Amino acid sequence: MTSSTNNQPLNTSRVSELSYLIEAILFASTESLSVKQIRALLQSTDQQVSTKSIKEAIGLLTEHYQARGVNLVSVAGGFRFQTNPVFKAQVAATNTEKASKVSAAMMETLATIAYRQPITRSEIEEIRGVAVSSYIIKTLTERHWVKVSGHKEVPGRPALYVTTKTFLEYFGLQSISQLPQIMPINQSTNNVDVVDELETEA
Repeated sequence: MTSSTNNQPLNTSRVSELSYLIEAILFASTESLSVKQIRALLQSTDQQVSTKSIKEAIGLLTEHYQARGVNLVSVAGGFRFQTNPVFKAQVAATNTEKASKVSAAMMETLATIAYRQPITRSEIEEIRGVAVSSYIIKTLTERHWVKVSGHKEVPGRPALYVTTKTFLEYFGLQSISQLPQIMPINQSTNNVDVVDELETEA
């Protein structure tokens, strides 16, 4: 993807070469990049740029892309280009690759981890009231939505699961604190409500 997606070029009287360079870096990146990461990348090419200058350039780029088919958004502590949500349905219809479906059980497990992390598999099962299959944990891990952050200091030292930066990026969140506010997840919580809240963020 290149900046040719624009109908009009950036206003060169307002945007310096730095903005073009940052634009190219973000387009080429497969994940969101923080200001610190962008600065490090620029320094690796002998570009000595201040944090303030980078933030100003990003601000101008964000404004430029605000009403276009592609937006520059802040997510997971960084910045990335993504399709304007207004065109989400139309873009999805043009995607010829069928994404593997995420089952309700998998989404419930993911929601439980997201709201109660760090959490062990047995604790997830206690909250959901059903067994969590190895396939679900394996799939969530392979999608890079969850990872093992350590082990609980109890007999058997079970793995503790947490969500990842990829999870935040996929659901368009800056941090876990931006998850929809719901009643605490416990055995009396309606799991369907939890999943619905999480899916609306996707």
